[in-house]
Amino acid sequence: MPLPFDADELKATAQRKESLDDWGPLSFDEPLGVLADSYAAAELNDIGVHILRSGLVHSLRMRLRAQEWIRRHPEILDETIVAPIVVVGMMRSGTTLLQRLLAADGRFHCAYGWEVVEVAPKLDYEWSAVEDPRIAVSEKREATSRELAPELFSIHPMYAREPEEEIVFLSDAFLSHVPESGAHLPAYRSWIDTQDFAPAYTYLHRMLQFLQWQKRQVSDSGQVKRWVLKSPAHLGYLDALRDRFPDLHVVHMHRDPRETIPSGASLNATLHAMHSDTVDRNRVGSEWLQRMGWTNDRAMATRARWTDESTRCTDIEFGAAVADPIGQVARVYDAVGVPLTVDAETAMRRWLDERPREPARPPYAAADYGLDDQVIDERFAGYNTRFRSDAPPSRSVE
Repeated sequence: MPLPFDADELKATAQRKESLDDWGPLSFDEPLGVLADSYAAAELNDIGVHILRSGLVHSLRMRLRAQEWIRRHPEILDETIVAPIVVVGMMRSGTTLLQRLLAADGRFHCAYGWEVVEVAPKLDYEWSAVEDPRIAVSEKREATSRELAPELFSIHPMYAREPEEEIVFLSDAFLSHVPESGAHLPAYRSWIDTQDFAPAYTYLHRMLQFLQWQKRQVSDSGQVKRWVLKSPAHLGYLDALRDRFPDLHVVHMHRDPRETIPSGASLNATLHAMHSDTVDRNRVGSEWLQRMGWTNDRAMATRARWTDESTRCTDIEFGAAVADPIGQVARVYDAVGVPLTVDAETAMRRWLDERPREPARPPYAAADYGLDDQVIDERFAGYNTRFRSDAPPSRSVE
């Protein structure tokens, strides 16, 4: 009987399900192999094995299907991704708020939840359909998540018809920090810190070209729209991001790490508990603190190297975004030289009034994950000093 995380068997399963065998020109065998081996060595329960294996097969199926669309329509790779606005920041820092406000403006493209769940439609799809069948599939997944994993949905809801982050495409390249958020994978976690993420961003660029081409099939206005992208994952790879999207503008969201770190640890612990019967919450907290510290150190170092940082980046504090969301969005429009029209502002205010209301989150605290405010303050002292006007005073170690 084949092992659940044998890389060759995973690829063969995807090929059999799609009746396709062309993987395209982008290499992914090494990261898939390292990740599969790490999953095989992890303490996963049966549900975890099923969920994580299914996720790998789905990623491979989307790669096969997307490649076949590109083979049939090579003009997909002629699509130009123009000057994207990329919202970054630690989890729970307001990145979703800013992304969805910007995406309410019809002059911008975004990736919707249903598009990132299944980036490639079935090969017999007719673009004249009244509604893309992938929307119904994604809405069913949303409903299932609400029912079977209400705690996860309350912490990290994903809506089929709302703009969503494109971290899925990095994950589909098997180069991302998504796997370590859901399982204890020390080998993969250590390996990935030494890797060049250019292949992941090349794959992201390719999938955005594919999505942009799809949007043209439905409604081609003849205009090239700017993308609004968003993912906390980009923080550690701003150089790789800019190499692939050299005309980007970064919107960097900031919030007290005392708030963001326990929140991220809470999400990760919930994911770990879905996949394993043994979860060391203190280890989850320690690893998340380390990962976010590493990520922010890299982001600050990268930004310090950018001679055009003042025009390339807009910094927004979480409190300011909550208090005056339209005013803060207006700063982004000023920075990128796009007028904030009455229509765009009206659409944003409508979204604020009608947006999905998040379910109440389960209570959590830093101490639940072996952390405390002083430990967090010390790790993020440099970040707090540079970016936060309401930062606590630095404290020396006793």
